[in-house]
Amino acid sequence: MTVSLDQLRRCHVAVDLGAARTRVYVKGLGLVVDEPSVAAVNTRTGSLIAVGALAEQMTGRTPGYIRVARPVSGGTVVDIDMAQRMLRHLLGEKLRRQLRRKPRLRAAACTPHESDPLAQRATVETLVGLGARRVELVDTLIAAAVGSGMPVEQPTATMIMVCGAATTQIAVLSLGSIVTAVRVPVGGEAIDHAVIQYLRQHHQLMLPSQSVRPLQLALSGNGLTPGGPAVTEIHGRDVATGLARTVAVDTAAVRQAIHAPLMAVHDGLGKVLRDCPPDLVADIADSGIVLVGGSALLPGLDQMLRDATGVPVRIAERPDVCAVLGLGAMLDGKVQPMILDPLAG
Repeated sequence: MTVSLDQLRRCHVAVDLGAARTRVYVKGLGLVVDEPSVAAVNTRTGSLIAVGALAEQMTGRTPGYIRVARPVSGGTVVDIDMAQRMLRHLLGEKLRRQLRRKPRLRAAACTPHESDPLAQRATVETLVGLGARRVELVDTLIAAAVGSGMPVEQPTATMIMVCGAATTQIAVLSLGSIVTAVRVPVGGEAIDHAVIQYLRQHHQLMLPSQSVRPLQLALSGNGLTPGGPAVTEIHGRDVATGLARTVAVDTAAVRQAIHAPLMAVHDGLGKVLRDCPPDLVADIADSGIVLVGGSALLPGLDQMLRDATGVPVRIAERPDVCAVLGLGAMLDGKVQPMILDPLAG
């Protein structure tokens, strides 16, 4: 399955349905939606109460008859009906009217690398349910590379790592296609979970789900590499008493707690480099690795990868929205001609 830039230029809207956030780019308007992929539903009536940031604030704070749902998991739509309702609400009535005026509405969407046909079909059906007559799928790796400004259409290697909430995708690209890639089922949520488990087991402390991200609390400063603060204060709830409590956490111990999920990412990076042709590896030694995705801002992640690989590592500008901005650039015709193959690699 291939999709050309000519086909993408005919699209009117680009969608990035992520596990953490949903982003929508409308041709001529730019990025119009950037909200958490969360919806709150009244289970008694079936009515939608809230979506996006407001629904996310309700997590863990609702009565029994209100369910907070996440219709996207790991970049895959797991609840098509809820995803459609969430997108309708996020787009708003005014924008929906504008899109309905287009007689043959076309949409483009990001799809995770190596996503199975059922996952791709779920994404297509979600957008068809919103009125799209045709849906083009583009590999998230290529869209993110374009959005980060990498010269993916050139005959030189560019290496990208998409650090998502549920997965990490790593690839080497050349001439607009994926040369080799791997998808690791470890993301920011797994690292956060490792920190939460460490605090519960070693300090009998539970963190509220709607506090600042636990990882950002525990790894303030340069947390993944030596040289950061030795001790960090964490506020949470005592497991035994249920009362609020503050503990001093050894940052070095937290680094050790998240070692396992980070090693899975490191192993995936090594696999991609081993499978890459030698000429392209030489290019990567000069151009380095570009980190995109919301979890790319993990404190010290770039330095850890730099030390492990010995090649330059940089974080893209606005890494969290690179994928949808890359799709938007394709829609607007701002990308050099190339053939995109979302199933390559």
